[in-house]
Amino acid sequence: MDLFSAAEEASSVGAARFVPLAQRMRPRTFEEFVGQQEAVGAGRFLRRMMEADQVPSMILFGPPGTGKTTLAQMIAAHTHSVFKKLNAVASGISDLRAIVKEAEEQRKFYARRTIVFIDEIHRFNKSQQDVLLPYVEDGRLILIGATTENPFFEVNHALLSRVRVVRLQKLTDVQVASICERALTDSDRGLGGRSIKAADGILAAIAQFAGGDARMALNLLEEMAAMLPPTGGTLTQELLESILGERVQSYDKKGDNHYDTASAFIKSMRGSDPDAALHYLARMLAGGEDVNFIARRIVICASEDVGNADPMALVVAMAAAQAVQFIGLPEARITLGQAVTYVASAPKSNAAYLGIETALKDVRSKNCGGVPLHLRDAHYKGAAALGHGTTYVYPHDCAGNFTPQQYLPDKLKQARYYRPTENGAEARLGAYLHDCWPQRY
Repeated sequence: MDLFSAAEEASSVGAARFVPLAQRMRPRTFEEFVGQQEAVGAGRFLRRMMEADQVPSMILFGPPGTGKTTLAQMIAAHTHSVFKKLNAVASGISDLRAIVKEAEEQRKFYARRTIVFIDEIHRFNKSQQDVLLPYVEDGRLILIGATTENPFFEVNHALLSRVRVVRLQKLTDVQVASICERALTDSDRGLGGRSIKAADGILAAIAQFAGGDARMALNLLEEMAAMLPPTGGTLTQELLESILGERVQSYDKKGDNHYDTASAFIKSMRGSDPDAALHYLARMLAGGEDVNFIARRIVICASEDVGNADPMALVVAMAAAQAVQFIGLPEARITLGQAVTYVASAPKSNAAYLGIETALKDVRSKNCGGVPLHLRDAHYKGAAALGHGTTYVYPHDCAGNFTPQQYLPDKLKQARYYRPTENGAEARLGAYLHDCWPQRY
């Protein structure tokens, strides 16, 4: 080894001391990769594609700390393609165009594909995402995007149609604890050389606090280890609580408690228990939950679970959502409390929710036929010659502002989607519809 090689190795070893434990412990092989067997287990589509070096464009979607970036790095290690990495927070269109130019050269002169990994792809705006479209479509780029947000809301539909969405699940407490145990015993990359032991149940406590986020758990483990003497020691509950500064079971906006509390909040409103709904609202507010997240849950519940049994529930919920934006905390807690108690106390109906779900199922799975001729647009020259709108009857010209005529396509004219309940105001709607369509309602 010459002086330059020795210096480079020494520099690398020295720099490794400053690399976070979570980064050092990233899995390098499938054997080290914990969880996500539905996505990358033996024989699964993505695993086979990686092993065959035929990786398709994809979006990796899942909570923080579930292995999205790690999986992208494993793909990079298994492929013979050029691998480029961007973070959507710090990158822009110019960075994308530079990669595209290099990808074209790699394909033209070296017959090599280029994989571009874009972390937090939901941070790209529409125009930035649009830049990717032609290159993903013709294969010049293999896109791997990573996001914690639902890609069906945050990624352009045109781009989604060209990629495969791979859902990564939140890790279980047992899986996170096993990752911590490996880090504690790994002498090469982890803490194995420091004679550190873990008291009974402490790794499980770390995992529970991390709420399925392996990165958070490893960061916490590293912080605890830093509190011990250089000669080693034991990780205890007291040490954990001293670092957290609060109870381990506290509300965590990114972990299990976040999802469990939000679920209990919604189910309490749906179950018409305003006291329970207020309790879970208080938990979320005390835990620092985003008030916009809370307001959105109330609005959704007002439509999904109250619906037309009390249409004012949606009005109250939307007014609360706007008021929260206007006044902010701490006063917003009062507005949220008002909306929660109204929605929880209102009569319930999910008929509208079930109706749109059933209609969407038909649209997606059946040949529904064309729009009836008499309902088609008749405002352009030549429409009448095609029979568009010629037999349409304007309801307001008829007694009671109603006349029976066919509105559904021929193939679905017997379909029934909306089934009003007898609850609250919806009973009146159901009675009116029965008078209009006695054979259907």
